[in-house]
Amino acid sequence: MPEQSEREFSLKYKHQLIKQIDAVLPQTQCRQCGFSGCEPYASAIVEGRADINQCPPGNSTVIEKIAALLGIQAKPLNTEHGYPKPRSVAVIDENLCIGCTFCIRSCPVDAIVGAAKQMHTVISRECTGCELCLDPCPMDCIQMVPDVSQLDAVKSQQNEYDDKVDRARRRYQFRLQRLSQEKKQTPEIVDGMKAATSENRVETVKIRKRIVVQAALERAASIRAQSTEGNLKSRSTAS
Repeated sequence: MPEQSEREFSLKYKHQLIKQIDAVLPQTQCRQCGFSGCEPYASAIVEGRADINQCPPGNSTVIEKIAALLGIQAKPLNTEHGYPKPRSVAVIDENLCIGCTFCIRSCPVDAIVGAAKQMHTVISRECTGCELCLDPCPMDCIQMVPDVSQLDAVKSQQNEYDDKVDRARRRYQFRLQRLSQEKKQTPEIVDGMKAATSENRVETVKIRKRIVVQAALERAASIRAQSTEGNLKSRSTAS
C-alpha cells in the first residue's frame, strides 16, 4: 500500500509538473522542438526525453522559467531547433487560393476557415505563427506578416498576449478532441494533424505540376489564338 501511495503521488506530481511547464510555453504548437505540440514537449521534458532549450519561440525567457520549475541551471537555446524571431501571423492571398484545404488540415489550432474549392481565410486573432501551413500550400499563396497585436515587452499588452496563449492552448486541445471523435465516427478519415507529412507533400507536388501544365496549355492556346487572329487580320488587309 505505501508503494502504491508513493506511485500515485509521483504520477500526480509528474502531471502537475507537465501542466506547469506547458503553462510557460508559448503555445505556438510549431513542432520546432521536435514534438507534436507544446504539451507533448512538456511531457518529454518531465520524462527526460527532451532538454529545456528546444523552443525557439520561447527563447531564453521560457528556458529560464522551465529551469526554475525544475530547479536546474538555465542554458542557451539549442539553435538546431531554430532561431527566435518576431511573432508573425499567416495571410492567404485569396486571389491565388484554389481551395485545396491542405492549410486547413495543417493548422494545429483550427485558425484557418474555408471549404474545398473555395477561398480560405486565416483568423489572424487565433493564428499562432507556427508556419505549418506554408509547406503544404501548392500555390505558395500564404505569407507570414508581423503580428502587430503582439508587443510582449509592453506591459499594457501582456494581458492580451496571455489571453491569446490561453486560447491557443484551448484550441489545440479542442482540435485533438475533435479529430479523435471524427476518427471514432469515421475510421477512414484523414488525420488533420498529418497534413504536412510526406503523403500530402507528394500530393502537393502533383497539384503544383498540374497547375504548371495547365498554365502552360493556357498560354499556348492564347498564343495560338493571337496568331490565328493576326493571320486573319493580315488576310483581310491583303484582300
